[in-house]
Amino acid sequence: MNIDLKQFEVWFITGSQDLYGEETLRQVAVHAEEIAQYFSAHKNIPVQVVYKPIVKNSDEIYNTLVAANAATNCVGVITWMHTFSPAKMWIRGLNALQKPLLHLHTQYNRDIPWDSIDMDFMNLNQSAHGDREFGHIVSRLNIGRKVVTGYWKDEDVLERINIWARASAAWHDWQGAKFVRFGDNMRYVAVTDGDKVSAETQFGFSVNTYAIGDLVALINAVSEQEIAALLQDYESTYTLAPNVVEGGEQRQSLIEAAKIEVGLRKFLEAGNYKGFTDTFEDLHGMIQLPGLAVQRLMADGYGFAGEGDWKTPALVRACKVMGAGLPGTTAFMEDYTYNFDPENAMVLGSHMLEVDAALAADKPRIEVHPLGIGGKADPARLVFNGISGPALNASLVDMGTRFRLIVNKVEGVPVQENLPKLPVARVLWKPLPDMKTGCSAWIYAGGAHHTAYSLSLTPEYLEDFARIAGVEYVAIDEQTTLTNLENQLKWNELYYLLKK
Repeated sequence: MNIDLKQFEVWFITGSQDLYGEETLRQVAVHAEEIAQYFSAHKNIPVQVVYKPIVKNSDEIYNTLVAANAATNCVGVITWMHTFSPAKMWIRGLNALQKPLLHLHTQYNRDIPWDSIDMDFMNLNQSAHGDREFGHIVSRLNIGRKVVTGYWKDEDVLERINIWARASAAWHDWQGAKFVRFGDNMRYVAVTDGDKVSAETQFGFSVNTYAIGDLVALINAVSEQEIAALLQDYESTYTLAPNVVEGGEQRQSLIEAAKIEVGLRKFLEAGNYKGFTDTFEDLHGMIQLPGLAVQRLMADGYGFAGEGDWKTPALVRACKVMGAGLPGTTAFMEDYTYNFDPENAMVLGSHMLEVDAALAADKPRIEVHPLGIGGKADPARLVFNGISGPALNASLVDMGTRFRLIVNKVEGVPVQENLPKLPVARVLWKPLPDMKTGCSAWIYAGGAHHTAYSLSLTPEYLEDFARIAGVEYVAIDEQTTLTNLENQLKWNELYYLLKK
């Protein structure tokens, strides 16, 4: 799946009013177009920024914002008040707006021209109070938006616009997205289940279940030529363990893994799905649990989580869209076990088989080993150690009355032990602010054991995304204390109760 963010547009809309006269309005338009073109051409802005004619009255504002709603590739709008734009003119348009909003609080000139400034200059450059007027009405209408303040050429301003644009693109990607669940949720598990109708209402994506037999039918129809081509791809891309090379005693397991990948890929492409989940409790007709296939599909941009968890594939997919083209990747992850050494406390993350191959620090190795769950043949999987560096863990959970997005900043650390008897992908990280506080905070917040683990994104991406989605956002980072977090969760509970 190719994720090309340059296919998307953000509209740059500048507010003014008719009373300033033709020459001032001409300068406003020239300045606005220059800023939009600068953004669009900048290497750090991943989408096209499209200049729109300045808006000077209620009808122009309404018509422009409604047009943004209808524009297929428009993922959001940036507003800026170069001059004063009386905010009651914006009410009808803002109430109609359905796209993410960024309010850019800037001005065309960086510095005050101390020796030449006069009332003509003051009359033209009124962002300092024009943006406050606009900000008031957006706050009064209780419309979620991101506010970015600073000179428009500053790298910090450009980076914050970049983050918002990527979050907006991910939100756009969710609208009408389809995620498939093969079988049902893992029996009796709470956190991976939830209300799919509420999710579609809130987020715009749908989740529907197909019997595993629908997938098995495609797997069984895979041709020998398709298998041979994929085996060749495996051999050129990865290191193969001796028992899976041609003639090895587990070669047939690799052939079955190739069949699964071809069939699964066909199913996803035919249905235009952006992610999927399966469960080891429902594999009727399959030779082995999908492992290698899932790892490779995630590396191609699909979202995934195991055990019938349908929320995490959607979140992984959103993170992959936000991180398109950035260093690192986002992967399905599970907190598996702890190292409680007080001098080196950390989490070992993994899963039975399915950790994104794009997370590998070195060339992955295809191995086949027994799997003591699921009751199927020994499955093929990619074994590797994960890359390290600043990262985050994110979890989208259904709290019954609302959805909550929990994000923990972590520090990925290199895997230095050999782990000779653990033939799965292995990732290590240290939660912030520290192991005990971070893990306790996660549990207080109700976070899941399945996460989107990202080395591409910072928490600001997820915070922007939560604001766009209109869901509760809980941050666990270097500033977190358990007392403050518990209080925040209580206040949030009251807020959402009153809001409802």
